[in-house]
Amino acid sequence: MRDFPVLMFAAGFGTRMQHLSQDRPKPMIEVAGKPLVDHALALTQVAGCSRVVANLHYKPDTLRRHLHAKGVQTILETPDILETGGGLRNALGLLGGNPVMTLNTDAVWAGPNPIALLREAWRPEHMDALLICIPPDQAIGHHGAGDFTLGADGHLQRGPGVIYGGVQIIKTDLLADISTPKFSLNVIWDQMLANGRLSGLSYPGMWCDVGHPDGIAMAENMLEAHDV
Repeated sequence: MRDFPVLMFAAGFGTRMQHLSQDRPKPMIEVAGKPLVDHALALTQVAGCSRVVANLHYKPDTLRRHLHAKGVQTILETPDILETGGGLRNALGLLGGNPVMTLNTDAVWAGPNPIALLREAWRPEHMDALLICIPPDQAIGHHGAGDFTLGADGHLQRGPGVIYGGVQIIKTDLLADISTPKFSLNVIWDQMLANGRLSGLSYPGMWCDVGHPDGIAMAENMLEAHDV
């Protein structure tokens, strides 16, 4: 099974975490006794990912030291944060591959490793990106109608339905065509949607959004229930 380089998104300000992110970056906030970023990193370790990079911006020093001690390369976005698309393009030199995997660091998973599931389902002849998608009744702490509809053939369309879980495999060719330094990956996804090349994979386990303070207890309860 192919190994993909991984970019962990760890540059955000964590404003939804309120006072919890005033003195630390959001990925260093603890859930079940360890930082959020370690929950994400554990997915890459269990899956045997050989190259993991994290982008940093807000309060980067503690996070840089923490990740370097675990063998993760980091890249600092300065003076401005570059958003997801700009951040991925900025990190391509360290990732050294195409396609790549990206991984958000503000969610906790209970169930199969989403990285392994995506690897197994990846079909580059039919896809330019493959996104892990969470059915609403398996998404804890998430508010909203969903990001995409997932067809029986695996193709995604915009609209209420499933929630993007924050892990994907994506080809990076289209990044070079964006003229602005800061941009969202939604810009790239929209191009792939127009070409019928954006696919999704439904996640069979539970997932918790830890982007807000209440998500900490929710994630801990989910993990405790999963371990029983």
